Amino acid sequence: MHFISFADLPREEIEALLDRADDLKRMRRQGALTDYLKNRSLAMIFEKSSTRTRVSFEVGMTDLGGHALYLDPTSMQLGRGETVEDTGRILSGYVHGIMIRAKKHRTVEQLARNAAVPVINGLSDLEHPCQALADLMTIREKKGHLQGLKFAWVGDGNNVCNSLILASAMMGMEIAVACPKGYEPDEGIVAKARAMGGKVTITDDVKKAAKKADVLYTDVWVSMGDEAEKERRCNDLADYQINMDLIRLAKKDCLIMHCLPAHRGEEITDEAIRSPNSVIFDQAENRLHAQKALMMRLMGKDAPVILKMGRDVRT
Repeated sequence: MHFISFADLPREEIEALLDRADDLKRMRRQGALTDYLKNRSLAMIFEKSSTRTRVSFEVGMTDLGGHALYLDPTSMQLGRGETVEDTGRILSGYVHGIMIRAKKHRTVEQLARNAAVPVINGLSDLEHPCQALADLMTIREKKGHLQGLKFAWVGDGNNVCNSLILASAMMGMEIAVACPKGYEPDEGIVAKARAMGGKVTITDDVKKAAKKADVLYTDVWVSMGDEAEKERRCNDLADYQINMDLIRLAKKDCLIMHCLPAHRGEEITDEAIRSPNSVIFDQAENRLHAQKALMMRLMGKDAPVILKMGRDVRT
């Protein structure tokens, strides 16, 4: 079993992961030993750098008694012409799981097709399912439930937005995405969420999206790789900022969320980040706990079998 898209796991599996993540968070704070992945290794391939992804996966494996290996393409044969397919097969002989933070979603899919161990999408240009998992954990932690909440996304309909659209549909949240024309989320993702029965609204009216929202969420306007478009993006998205005026349109106890890093003064104001409604740093911490639960599910003793090359491979 891989975790390439948020929709790879059914709702009951997601709920079980969130329950386990809550337990792991409590146990860590109590100082309990959790060596559930003792003698297991995770390869971490980073085509794009990240603070939260690297630290949360590396510390998570250490917490679980395992080991994480940081790999960047410039220091491995993948950066010298070796194919993704060969890389997947080779790493499968050494490690018990692979996390990849890739420039292109098809790279993650190619790796998964050729790996005999679980592959985790740590980010691609289409989705960021691990972030969405931590976000659900945070919302449930603060609200006590997910079903029936109104989730409002403000700004660029990017990879995080795509995963949250699927997550909202699966967990019974209504989602409204406010973005200017040309910045809409992936049409295929939206169609898939609606086919699941999800209520998804795409609008250019930021006030409409924020009205009576239980959650207000945003991300950077200029993602890694989009730096050449910074001026245009900032101009196009100037009216799609989470600030105190927008927060006042949402419910009084709405949660302010951002997957970080934040460009204060652009997509979100400093005042909004520091407001009592902000749970931004809680969701950053929850990347650790949610991903530990995910790795236990995919790489632990009860992990499912992956069928590869005519044989069963049990992680």
